[in-house]
Amino acid sequence: MRKHIFPFLPTVLILWAGCGDPTENSTSVEPDKIIVAMEPDKDPDAMLADRVALEDYMTQETGRRVEAMIPMSTAVIHEGLRNGSIDIAYLSATAAAKLIENDVVDILLAELIDGEPHYQSYWITLNEAPYQSVAELKGQPIAFSSRSSTSGFLVPVWDLYKQDLIDLETGPEGFFGEGNVYYGVGYVSAAERVLDGSAEAAAVSYYVLDQDKHLSPEQRAKLRMLDSQGPVPSHVVVVRNALNERAKTAVKEALLGMNSDAVELRDRIFGAELTPADAATHLQTTREALEISRSMRF
Repeated sequence: MRKHIFPFLPTVLILWAGCGDPTENSTSVEPDKIIVAMEPDKDPDAMLADRVALEDYMTQETGRRVEAMIPMSTAVIHEGLRNGSIDIAYLSATAAAKLIENDVVDILLAELIDGEPHYQSYWITLNEAPYQSVAELKGQPIAFSSRSSTSGFLVPVWDLYKQDLIDLETGPEGFFGEGNVYYGVGYVSAAERVLDGSAEAAAVSYYVLDQDKHLSPEQRAKLRMLDSQGPVPSHVVVVRNALNERAKTAVKEALLGMNSDAVELRDRIFGAELTPADAATHLQTTREALEISRSMRF
């Protein structure tokens, strides 16, 4: 059984291009301004303070006018990167990999989790459950966090396939049993299936169990890690391929500068240190997992 524990505090940040016409925002045209869009994950007053601080910091460090805003949905983020209204985004590895496949973006920076650009996915179960590994769950009901989750679905499926517990033809139900595979709408929905006894185990991110982030202390006290899998590539800052090279460099240097000059602000927005990263290396696990899942019967 593999046990790796890394602290992880994900927060989504997106840098929007301020040009009126996306077609003008090419590699040779400077954007009029950079608009930073932050996904809401805390109280409005705290977000307002962080927005102003980020605007001031990025404007000073990039030498460009920077504004911060909050998008309505993640769908807006992905579409904006495609149509040119967004230049820079802070995304999950899976979202980034899909956009890179379509030649929309490249990786600018990756998040470091306890000094590493990756973290672990867990199978969790009740403390009193008799199982010692996921391999002992044949024929038992289980829960994935959601069909779009990297650590709660994509990487666990990749790991089950690598262990020869599931195959492409029958997928997870070939091992766990027909009707025994539940797909939730997030980590909590999967964990609650274990807590109420309707699932023997659930696939989630490590921080669901190891940190006070999604479950109450009472809920976490009833659970333990059954197995782990990874590495799950950390979130990344991606850059739209057509963005002006001078703007790319200015943004990259400013964000890296937060590691020494604005650590508290960086932690509130990103949650951890940022580091340069190569897409081919960083996204290897994600790309393998995507290829397997696209060929598998679910």
